[in-house]
Amino acid sequence: MLRLPRLRYARPASVREAVETVATQPGAMLLAGGTDLLPNLKRRQFDATMLVSLGGIPELRAIEGDDRSGLRIGAGATLDQVASHPALTDGLRALAQACADVSTPQIRMMGTIGGNLMVDPRCNYYNQTEHWRRAVGYCLKRDGDICLVARSSPRCWAISSSDSAPVAVALEAEVTLEGPSGARRLRVSELYRDDGIAYTTRRPEEVITALELAPVDRRLTSAYWKLRRRGSFDFPILGVAVACWWEDGVVARARGALGAVGSHPVDISDYLSPLQGARPDGDLIASVAERADKPSRPLDNADLSHYWRKRMTRVYIERALRQACGLEPMAGLL
Repeated sequence: MLRLPRLRYARPASVREAVETVATQPGAMLLAGGTDLLPNLKRRQFDATMLVSLGGIPELRAIEGDDRSGLRIGAGATLDQVASHPALTDGLRALAQACADVSTPQIRMMGTIGGNLMVDPRCNYYNQTEHWRRAVGYCLKRDGDICLVARSSPRCWAISSSDSAPVAVALEAEVTLEGPSGARRLRVSELYRDDGIAYTTRRPEEVITALELAPVDRRLTSAYWKLRRRGSFDFPILGVAVACWWEDGVVARARGALGAVGSHPVDISDYLSPLQGARPDGDLIASVAERADKPSRPLDNADLSHYWRKRMTRVYIERALRQACGLEPMAGLL
């Protein structure tokens, strides 16, 4: 049985108190749902001396507004809350789809949207027990000096495994972070770095307080498609999020992002530009999807063959686009 290391525990009653605690206690880490953090601590992937729980801050769980006026989702809202929220049944449905696809019902009842945005990048050589990693040889991400996936590379290639992150990028969502010097707001796309270790621009003493979605001033459709071995539980080995804004029956703007093909969500919006001004049919969508998989460069550090995952990228882009455009997703040409 894997056990947690000895830890101190704090449960602040406000965001300000949480920020002050994590900023003044060396080795402190923030705890939201704990569905990713606690298993990683059991595998000795993090060094923590204290857990600062955000569970005692009710305002972090609030979801306010709607797609017309703008939606503010507290970072402590559970994935189950987000997946079933009535404001996410229309144009913003991709976010509900992504949250509903995370793991299992038990995990979704505990895990939070803020925690899912901050899921530690994963790798087959890293997400193992300490005994396994010691026997094989430690990797660059923890205790070693080489990346076991790309041995000549100076960087870590662990992959972004968040379901909500590519959707938030595609929808141009923003996050609010509270730190010792006050609050700041940035686009979700600016929250990530292309690095499997230093993967986020969030400072260790900052708390994500909310995910913000701007008001929708025209018709919006969106979709999220996830590839994994099993129909539940598994992390994504590919995630595709797309969003289309419409005017007079044609696509005015389209955005998209890929998950689990790099150390950060990969923006593919430029590849979707042929959809603008068009009433997309199956041929156009297939043509766009075939080109839009170009930034996808999966490596052999996740489940199933990376060659097959690359091949399936265009298929899942096509399915997501077809769904967002009102076509039967599984009737594609690729």
